[in-house]
Amino acid sequence: MFKLTLIFLFLSLESFAQIEIPAIKMRATDFTNTLTKSELDDLNFRLKTYEDTTSNQLVALMISTLGGYPIEEIANEIFTKNKIGTKKNDNGVLLLIAKDDRKLRIEVGYGLEGVLPDALCSSIIRNVIVPRLKAEQYYLAISDGVNAIISAIGGEYVADNVEEEDPLSLFFIILLITLFLVFMNIGRKASGGVYRSGGFGGWSSGGSDWGGGGFSGGGGSSGGGGASGSW
Repeated sequence: MFKLTLIFLFLSLESFAQIEIPAIKMRATDFTNTLTKSELDDLNFRLKTYEDTTSNQLVALMISTLGGYPIEEIANEIFTKNKIGTKKNDNGVLLLIAKDDRKLRIEVGYGLEGVLPDALCSSIIRNVIVPRLKAEQYYLAISDGVNAIISAIGGEYVADNVEEEDPLSLFFIILLITLFLVFMNIGRKASGGVYRSGGFGGWSSGGSDWGGGGFSGGGGSSGGGGASGSW
C-alpha cells in the first residue's frame, strides 16, 4: 500500500521558513556541495546526451531543506518556474532530493505521465534510489535513479507489485492536501509570497564549469504526477 503522508492543515504559515525557488542553470545541480565536480560533469553529460537524443528533459536537483513545505509543492514550483520539458510535449522529469529533510520526489510532466505513472515512480524511489541514500551514496542514488527513469520511459523498467490504495482513504488524503494548498496560496497572496526568486539559499552549486551546454527549459508543465519518498 502506498505510504502517503498526511499534511497538518492547522500549522501556522509563520512556521514555514522563506525559501528560494532556484533558477536552474544545469541539468544536474547540487546546492549542498555534496557531489564532486567530476560527478556533476558526468551527470550533466549523460542528461544532455539523453535530451539531445530523445528531447525528453531530465533534471536532477539536490537541496538542503524544504523549509517546512511539502516536497510536492516545492517540486511543482521548481518544475513550473524552470519550465522543465518542451512546451509542445511537456516531456520533463525532475528528480528532487532534500538532503537534510531526507525526502525526495520524482515530478513528472504531463507528456510522460503515461510511461511514468505514480506507481512506477514510487517503485523507482523505494527500490533504486532510497537504498543508495540510506548508504549516503548520493551520486549513485542520482545516477541509478536517472538510469531507472530512462529505462522506465523506454518501457524497460518493471515496477514491483503494489497493493491498491483504499479509494475512500485516498479521497480524504487528496482532499486534505488540496485544502492545505489552497490555504497556503491564500497566505502567499496575503503576505506577498513565501518564495523568493534567485538561487537556493545562496549556496554554491558545486562550482562545475562543465562546458557541454547549460540547461534551458522549453515551457513544459506538470499537474503533480509522480511520487515522493523518504529515507
